[in-house]
Amino acid sequence: MEISVVILIIAVLFISRSVKVVPQQNAWVVERLGKYHGALTAGLNFVVPFIDQIAYKHSLKEIPLDVPSQVCITKDNTQLQVDGILYFQVTDPMRASYGSSNYIVAVTQLAQTSLRSVIGKLELDKTFEERDIINAQVVAAIDEAALNWGVKVLRYEIKDLTPPKEILHAMQSQITAEREKRALIAASEGRRQEQINIATGEREAFIARSEGEKLAAINNAQGEAAAITAVAEANAQAIERVAHAILQPGGDMAVQLKVAEKAVEAYSRVAKDSSATLIVPSNMTEVASLISSAMKMVQANKS
Repeated sequence: MEISVVILIIAVLFISRSVKVVPQQNAWVVERLGKYHGALTAGLNFVVPFIDQIAYKHSLKEIPLDVPSQVCITKDNTQLQVDGILYFQVTDPMRASYGSSNYIVAVTQLAQTSLRSVIGKLELDKTFEERDIINAQVVAAIDEAALNWGVKVLRYEIKDLTPPKEILHAMQSQITAEREKRALIAASEGRRQEQINIATGEREAFIARSEGEKLAAINNAQGEAAAITAVAEANAQAIERVAHAILQPGGDMAVQLKVAEKAVEAYSRVAKDSSATLIVPSNMTEVASLISSAMKMVQANKS
């Protein structure tokens, strides 16, 4: 009975040591008698108990690694406090086990030295403008060396770039001056555009007024011409009718009577004007002579 129990215990121990269940996205490195034998993948695996042993366990997931903050000196001798985060993944469990005693420390140190080298090639302003280039260069430098460690560097991101307080103050002053400059330029452009608009409006208004005055002068001239024409036509018609009336029987007497009336009216107006001096002809036959002269002109027109 005791022997059966011992055999059962040995069997259970043997089975437990020979069966290995590896989680998803993990790889276990197996050593046989102290020498690398292989890597167990996810799922159920069998090993030789007491001969094979699990030496290393690696996660194949993407690992974020916080790179400690460090001081970097730019090309123009400015100190920058830089920290970032590195993303990598174990791609070769065997190399990750035997390529480096600690690939995490190795990747961290290489990231710091690569970052200092890249920052040292750039001026201060470029370090803020070209973060993507810095990240890409750091990844390229680390990835080349990390192949021997069974690690694939996926990306590197700078979290913060902190220059000294004096540089920050100078940069803030520069930004403020640049904003004030843009504001002054915008204000001057606004005043310039305003003056242009005013000048354009005045020019258009002057043109409109001159066009209106031109049209008004043309209309007035045309109106005056039309009035003169109408008066002339009316006078011509009146003269024509008078001439026609003179040719009628009794026309001579009517003209003689009309001339006499006009002469009497003229003497009457002069007599009514208190400021005028009336000179009466000594010989009233001169009036008759005037009428006779007018009648001669009428008869000449008839002939």
